[in-house]
Amino acid sequence: MMLIRRMEIPVIAEVRGIAAAAGCQLVATCDVVVASDTSKFVVPGQKVGLFCSTPGIPLARAVPHKIALDMLLTGEPIDAQTALRCGLVSRIVPEKDVKFEALKVAEQIGQHSRAVTALGKKFFYSQTELGVSDAYRFGGKIMTENLKFKDAQEGINAFVEKRKPSFRHTDEKV
Repeated sequence: MMLIRRMEIPVIAEVRGIAAAAGCQLVATCDVVVASDTSKFVVPGQKVGLFCSTPGIPLARAVPHKIALDMLLTGEPIDAQTALRCGLVSRIVPEKDVKFEALKVAEQIGQHSRAVTALGKKFFYSQTELGVSDAYRFGGKIMTENLKFKDAQEGINAFVEKRKPSFRHTDEKV
């Protein structure tokens, strides 16, 4: 699961049906989650005498603690709408559209600089471990570094010139 967080590219999950125990852990770990409107999410270990400790780690970081504990202590599932409201999933679509929507998200992300996406993902997860003041300081440092990327300069110039950017997808500096 830690590999997903360390990967430079975003990891997009498609969920149809039930994501149970380690499946729910995977959902909570992924960067973007597209679920069917009939999906359910459950960590049922408690019902058989096994607390879902490892699935609870990313779950506690993905949803409010009261929701995570309710799921972990009761072993009862939540539906897709609840999962969306509490932040476990990013988008809900009809089951027939899950793959299409996930590919759409991937294409949207893929239009951007891979180097900036990697920097942004790494920054996002790193700053969540910091206090607010330290996160802002770190964010300022990252923004300054990001502005040095050739891809950032290309994006800014393309915006000003009202054209589509042509990214090099590297962290090469100007």
